[in-house]
Amino acid sequence: METGPAQRLIVIVLFEGVDLLDVTGPPEVFSLVRRETDDAAGYRVVLAAETLAPVTTAAGVRILPDVTFDEAARGGIDTLLVPGSVELDDRRRVRALTDPAVVDRVRTLAARSRRVASVCVGAHLLAAAGLLDGRRATTHWSTAGQLAAEHPEIEVDADPIFIRAGDVWTGAGISACLDLSLALVADDFGEELALRVARQLVMYLKRPSGQSQFSVPLEPVSTTRRIEELRHHILRNLSGRLTVPDLAAHAHVSERQLTRIFKTELGTTPSAYIESARVELARHQLESGDATLERIAAACGFGTTDTLVRAFRRRLDTTPTDYRQRFRTTAGAPTDTTEARSAALPAATAAGPRATTAAGP
Repeated sequence: METGPAQRLIVIVLFEGVDLLDVTGPPEVFSLVRRETDDAAGYRVVLAAETLAPVTTAAGVRILPDVTFDEAARGGIDTLLVPGSVELDDRRRVRALTDPAVVDRVRTLAARSRRVASVCVGAHLLAAAGLLDGRRATTHWSTAGQLAAEHPEIEVDADPIFIRAGDVWTGAGISACLDLSLALVADDFGEELALRVARQLVMYLKRPSGQSQFSVPLEPVSTTRRIEELRHHILRNLSGRLTVPDLAAHAHVSERQLTRIFKTELGTTPSAYIESARVELARHQLESGDATLERIAAACGFGTTDTLVRAFRRRLDTTPTDYRQRFRTTAGAPTDTTEARSAALPAATAAGPRATTAAGP
């Protein structure tokens, strides 16, 4: 467990069923730090498990631990990195797993660590160990509701790709483990080195922590036929007029009752859900086609390009053009001067809570 004088020891927690990329992604980032410097500065990464027997990941790939948990706990740890694992319930919903034995080990190792970071649903293990109490944290959007329900003492924010709360960091989706790792590098060795590592990985040069996970979860499971029919009605009619009064009339309920149903069943307001659905449709059109922003705004029910741009700022913390440039799956895209004009609008016009902003007619 000894390291060189300039190296920082990173311990990654292993257990049966762990997500493979959670474990293998961060070491790729850390290994490039030494390659990008002329001295011995950098990290030493070790994998710790209950025993030295091979650990089978969720992908079926077996990994050999370097040390046991007991051995790792004997010395000082710079960074404890905690990956996660999930299962599907009988309704095919994703749920994060928290083995009590692993939770106990995480709690013990965290006490020996300068800082702790979770990857994806590893935040659930930190939460179960009491390490996120009173803190703001993120996790993969598919289990954010579970995290908030099981740990009301945590301020769960499913939107950012990573969050730092003192000496505890939490990351979002699996691929966001690379962004989190780059942020740790920047914290230790500066932004310039982190950017050099990002170039070697051919990554977008270190997305900021506030960057959205770029996925709008539109399929929460509801328990009533009425809300399911309403959801499908919305998705079939995104280009049309979808106001709260129209939806209430369609469902044969009052506007107040409609809002209460949405809040109870989907955890949001009708207007916020409509805007999320429209952003999701626009996102797919930006990824796969050449349509101008005016056409996308019309097809997705935003009406104007300005409204489309503001919705992207609220939901994804980026603009449609920037999103298209980064996530486009086909070659070439038209330049849209309307968005450039919209981007010059005062930032205050785009502000507001993501979950409560009205979608407009």
